[in-house]
Amino acid sequence: MMRNSSLSLKFTEVCLRDGSHVMSHQFTEKQVYDAAKSLDEAGMHYIEVSHGDGLGGSTLQYGRSLVDEMKLIETAAGVCKHAKVAVLLIPGIGTVHELKKAHELGASLVRVATHVTEADVSAQHIHMARELGMDVFGFLMMAHSAPVEKLVEQAKLMESYGAQGVYVTDSAGALLPFEVKDRISALRESLNIEIGFHAHNNLSVAVANTLVAIEEGATRIDGSVRCLGAGAGNTQTEVLIAVLERMGVETGIDLYKMMDLAEDVIGPMLPGAQEIRKGSLAMGYAGVYSSFLLHAERAGKRFGVDSRDILIELGKRKAVGGQEDLILEVAAGLAKSKLEV
Repeated sequence: MMRNSSLSLKFTEVCLRDGSHVMSHQFTEKQVYDAAKSLDEAGMHYIEVSHGDGLGGSTLQYGRSLVDEMKLIETAAGVCKHAKVAVLLIPGIGTVHELKKAHELGASLVRVATHVTEADVSAQHIHMARELGMDVFGFLMMAHSAPVEKLVEQAKLMESYGAQGVYVTDSAGALLPFEVKDRISALRESLNIEIGFHAHNNLSVAVANTLVAIEEGATRIDGSVRCLGAGAGNTQTEVLIAVLERMGVETGIDLYKMMDLAEDVIGPMLPGAQEIRKGSLAMGYAGVYSSFLLHAERAGKRFGVDSRDILIELGKRKAVGGQEDLILEVAAGLAKSKLEV
């Protein structure tokens, strides 16, 4: 039994936000209604609903949503009797205007997400969320790309702004278990607020990484049913719940209902199997933002280059979320170099 088994874990299901990338942001109201209803009945604690790139993400650069995210938030909030609706906000993409609107429609938790070295841009949004009476957590993306000391420094900034917790966010699915251990334990020693962990499964270690995070003191945990999340998906929620139950950790979430949801509700939505294919594996290997996968595959076809080469080059350039326009630049450059050979 893990050391942290007596602590109260809170789970956030991200399939209706992170999974938006897989769906090319084409979720329908019915899909959100059915998924949120089933998650609520299974006992899920929080359900994150918004564009894959957070509030305000429905743009030409990031991908237009089929249905306005505010309508999807309202739909989820309206059907949930127990679960709370969460949203993601990336400063520079989303604004306090979208945050206020989401709160009015029923969102009670916001994760304010920044690159791991840019926590200072989160202050305004964290302050506003607290003024609105929302729960607010910092979300330090691409956590593999900075030294542990820098991660701690940035997390402490978010704590000083009023965040009630900070997530170590493995956006690229690049962290290995010992690296998760180092990061979570360092935050646990340095902060007086909750620690969260958000994994991606590009190197097939999301469940293992999440277990290490819990062992080291993380109490806020993310997962995506049927791995419906960017890249190879996130920690597969129903699998994690099963593993934790085997370890004697109480989650308060109904395992059978989660299994049924994964099979009967989420499965039919998937445009294809969520598995570790060459693109997602290349992202984890190169340490590239997981939502870049579809953009890189499309750019590869357009310019006649291998999408893996695009991803590897993006990793070398240390590209971060919000730099989707760089994908086309890299693809064009690789195509030009190919012609010159």
